[in-house]
Amino acid sequence: MRFSRTAAVLAATASFATAQTSTDCDPTKKTCPADTGLNAATFAADFTQGSSANASFSAAAYTFVEYGSLGAEFIIAKEGQAPTVQTDFYVFFGIISVKMRAAPGTGIVSSIVLESDDLDEIDWEFLGGNTAQVETNFFGKGDTSSYDRAIYYPVSSPQDQFHTYTVDWTAERILWIVDGVTVRTLAYNDPLTKGGKLYPQTPMRLKLGNWCGGCKGIPQGTVEWAGGNTTFDDAPYTMYVESVEIQNNNPADSYEYGDLSGSWQSIKIKKDGSSSTPIGTNSTASATGSAISTSTGGVYLQGNGTLVAAPTASASVAGIDQQSRAAVSVTQTGSSYSVNTASVSAQNDGSTATDSGSVASATTQVPGTSPTDDAGSGSDSGSDSSSPTGTATAGGSASTSSGPAAQTGTNAASVNNVLTAGSLLSVALGFLML
Repeated sequence: MRFSRTAAVLAATASFATAQTSTDCDPTKKTCPADTGLNAATFAADFTQGSSANASFSAAAYTFVEYGSLGAEFIIAKEGQAPTVQTDFYVFFGIISVKMRAAPGTGIVSSIVLESDDLDEIDWEFLGGNTAQVETNFFGKGDTSSYDRAIYYPVSSPQDQFHTYTVDWTAERILWIVDGVTVRTLAYNDPLTKGGKLYPQTPMRLKLGNWCGGCKGIPQGTVEWAGGNTTFDDAPYTMYVESVEIQNNNPADSYEYGDLSGSWQSIKIKKDGSSSTPIGTNSTASATGSAISTSTGGVYLQGNGTLVAAPTASASVAGIDQQSRAAVSVTQTGSSYSVNTASVSAQNDGSTATDSGSVASATTQVPGTSPTDDAGSGSDSGSDSSSPTGTATAGGSASTSSGPAAQTGTNAASVNNVLTAGSLLSVALGFLML
């Protein structure tokens, strides 16, 4: 759905009323409508070409996206703004790349989120006050019983330089890749996935957004995780997205959940009137991909050498900052604060924070040093054989809340298992609606 300033405002009332939870229908609880699929092997949007590139994206209420030579501009100029867009289609395993520059500003959070109807989720998150790291995270089936899945990796000047952030996602493993270099690998049977139960494995949409985690009214735990209170003396705070490229391993008209299991094997691929089982094996294309010729519309799809129409829809989109209920633990470590939170809507469960008399708290371990600290770390004894070699743009040490062996960082990127110190503060997290 191509959107504009006017369209976003006209759609605001409907979107505001229906965007309080992260999923309209949870297919692990009941039979839900089929998901619109990307019926092509590849998709790409070049936002430097202008607003025509958003033809297959829908926007959250009050989202205004500008376009310039640097691409789509997700601007926060004052409190209450959280520009967010998401694809009108789902993809099912493949390679998703976003070339972007994160927004600066203490408390400002730039996000790349892949999310499914049953709340599987794969994330990149950037804190405006952290000029040296990116957070990688995942959730399965909306499970927020623990917050030990986030790992922070060094990246060179994410608020000043464009980098390509890629998720290479199969039924076997997920790779988080920065500029062609794998920084994290998650195996299906990693201990964090609880035997694969919490491994992200169902069709997902791509959501891009910029939000304020340090604004007034935000719970203190969130403010601390986001880096502190946000002031607007140096506003606007802009996240730039130059382009999006997607390789879809299972092109389809639609994806249907065959049962309530939420397993990837249960998904039915509907295409050209027939039904088939999904392909869950390794991607065949490289993470960086090759150049694809553009079309005049700025959005182009290519399947088997044939140009096809991009899926469009009039969808209700939850703002990247909207959550109805969550629990999070904040750990103070020395002079720095950090927290592993479920990003955006993975924490939603369909009720508000006041709907229940209790909210489960969670404990977490977090990096014990700030990004500018020069403290040494132990070396990672293992390496991922499937990861590319070479010098990583995101070179340096990775900080992690827990460090199972299957979580690997290549190119001598060390993983720190940091014992938490200080006091734990459990807070309930309820983001304000736009």
